[in-house]
Amino acid sequence: MSFGVILGFAQLLALLTGIFAGFPIAFTLIVLTVVFGFVGLGERAFDIMVYQAWGVMGTETLAAVPLFIFMGYMLEQAGIMERLFRGFQFTLARVPGALYIGVLLTATIFATATGIIGASVTLIGMLAAPVMTKAKYDPALSAGTITAGGTLGVLIPPSVMLVVLGPVAGVSIPKLFAACILPGLLITALFLGYTLIRCFINPSLGPAMPEDERPENWRVAVKELVVGMVPMLALIGATLGSILTGVATPTEGAGMGAAGSLILTVAYGRFNLHRLQMAMFQTVIVSSMILFLLMASNMFGAVFNRLGTGPWIANVMVAMDLPPMGVVLALMLVVFLLGWPLEWAPIVFIFLPIFLPIVEEANLDLLWISTLIAVNLQTAFLSPPVAMAAYYLKAVAPQWELKQIYSGMFQFVGLQVVALILVLLFPEIALWLPRVMFD
Repeated sequence: MSFGVILGFAQLLALLTGIFAGFPIAFTLIVLTVVFGFVGLGERAFDIMVYQAWGVMGTETLAAVPLFIFMGYMLEQAGIMERLFRGFQFTLARVPGALYIGVLLTATIFATATGIIGASVTLIGMLAAPVMTKAKYDPALSAGTITAGGTLGVLIPPSVMLVVLGPVAGVSIPKLFAACILPGLLITALFLGYTLIRCFINPSLGPAMPEDERPENWRVAVKELVVGMVPMLALIGATLGSILTGVATPTEGAGMGAAGSLILTVAYGRFNLHRLQMAMFQTVIVSSMILFLLMASNMFGAVFNRLGTGPWIANVMVAMDLPPMGVVLALMLVVFLLGWPLEWAPIVFIFLPIFLPIVEEANLDLLWISTLIAVNLQTAFLSPPVAMAAYYLKAVAPQWELKQIYSGMFQFVGLQVVALILVLLFPEIALWLPRVMFD
């Protein structure tokens, strides 16, 4: 083992130490890249860093990131989710567990508009938690439903994570969007089936809506549902449909979505300069964080590989002569374990490039692997101790204890693992739609 390889492992260990110590990840990456790069490579390290920074800034598809984020925040301001949730609540008023169904269906539809987990969980929590508490719904199952539904935006396109994952993994973003649609719907179906079965066995977990709180007639329920759903589906059809059919690039589609979200906000009578300012402010914060982290991780990864540590790890794993399925299982296990302490961004930016040479050496389908990783990474938002979804929900639902929220989240983590196994055993769940649409 050469000095450069040892230095690379020290660099990786220092990074993990910094992350767990709570230092900002992007700045930690840059500092470690400068220090270890200069020690191992001399002044060449700075040339590598500049080259990687220019490479990130020249990636046109990444322009879709702030546009999709802006689209999500503007739709949040438009109040569409409130109308949608109320429509499902009234329509399913007689069904036990109706609020669980309403939360999951609302979250699924809203997930097609935004991949911003904090916004989704917070907004759904504000809408559903008081209603669920008043209706005497089970706190753990309620919290699990809200957090699980809120994280669907990570997987269901157009997702910011998929926009970033595509270039890192070297796969087409439109194909990755298509590949993640059926797994996303599969997870939603598992969530719905689980809550319905639980309420069928034990109706006290989710009682039907009392008679005096139900809508006066079915027209009221249908009106709320149509007003909340049709404009949203039209916008997503134009945005996602234009990307999947090849009419528009991801960036152009994101631009259409951003413009459409502004139009819907005006149409719903919710537009004002304060809301626009807040949406733009949040967009700058979130997109700057993601893109700066991408640039820093590219610098880190380039120096890490130039030191020889990345290729050394790949050669060792190739020498183990694992069968293709063994490589996939090893990668999924690593991603799943990393998802407990880390969020998706450092995993995609830092650790995924280390394993990509191994995946390519095993002649595995990168689109299938990317979809598996996307399904796997969704657990990062539901897996303690980081589990940001729990803290987002706790902030707007203080009546529920953190242990109740965690208890509900663990139930849905298990369902996501089931979905991951199904996509692993039946690759056509991910590959059928891209093949039909693009091949």
